[in-house]
Amino acid sequence: MSAKPTILDVARVAGVSKSTVSLVLQKNPIVSEGARSRVLAAIRQVGYVYNRNAANLRQSRSNAIGIVVNDVTNSFFAEMAVGMDMIVQSAGFVQLMAHTGESVERQAEVLSAMLEHGVSGIILSPARGTRAADLKAHMAGPVPIVLAVRDLPGLRATTVVADNRAGSHEAARHLIGLGHCRIAWLGGFPDTSVYQTRLSGLRDAMAEAGLLFEEAYAVESNASRPGGVQAMGRLLDMPGHPMACMCVNDAVAFGACDGLRGAGLEPGRDFAIVGFDDVMGARTAVPALTTVATDPEAVGRRTAQILLHRISSGDVRPETITTPARLVVRASCGEPWSAGPVAAAGAVPEMR
Repeated sequence: MSAKPTILDVARVAGVSKSTVSLVLQKNPIVSEGARSRVLAAIRQVGYVYNRNAANLRQSRSNAIGIVVNDVTNSFFAEMAVGMDMIVQSAGFVQLMAHTGESVERQAEVLSAMLEHGVSGIILSPARGTRAADLKAHMAGPVPIVLAVRDLPGLRATTVVADNRAGSHEAARHLIGLGHCRIAWLGGFPDTSVYQTRLSGLRDAMAEAGLLFEEAYAVESNASRPGGVQAMGRLLDMPGHPMACMCVNDAVAFGACDGLRGAGLEPGRDFAIVGFDDVMGARTAVPALTTVATDPEAVGRRTAQILLHRISSGDVRPETITTPARLVVRASCGEPWSAGPVAAAGAVPEMR
């Protein structure tokens, strides 16, 4: 222990992070009672003295906006950040981006650290598995937080989300129009709103066409390119699998194309693939990816504008802003196919 106890000493004794100790010292309500009790006991044990004057100087609101995303490797978030930066820079702010890696625990640490360092507001795409209760205290705090991409049912929050169901519904109707009676779903996990709403569009479109969506063909995986490779591999291992799929996002769709080629199949010729988001790489992929465009830059601009309004006005009324999603048809679905005599013989139909 150092001669003059520090906040790090308190954190080690209490078994919590430095950010948690800081929040307890600031009397922030987001810290659980158990953690608060351990921190206060550790303060007494090590003899730490809180310099509130110095803390007040550190805690004054900065010109920084915190951006917390669940997967920084997804180019959607890079494009969204560009849109945000256009808005926050013009308002005299800078953005600080952090990556949670789909970890609720990491997300809590990042949010605490950003609040400790005095960000003026936060834009958050919640990590997979986040519950409304995990963010309720944050939403009640003095720093405005706007959710983007994923919403959380039961949480009174302002959220910006794409019209996921409508976009997915349109994409499914396109595949059905090409003659596909069986369509798979690749990527994502059921504990995210994006998975649920996008998959619901596929289910609804198939039901409207008098077709059955087979739950066995909903193949879960990480919403990433490697996840797409793995999901496609599992689909191809199923006897009599569909020859068309929709993917939770473009990253999974790119991976699905990789998985097809690894199995000796060509996307757009032997198998139809639809992505979601229309990131920049979608139009230059080979074949160019049919996908549902959500315009990540526009989402970023809109979300940043809403957060800046919250900061300047103090308006805390929750609302949900739904941004457009539209199908962009390219080459990865190929041409319509005819089942012909091979289907009657029980073989898997191929695209022409």
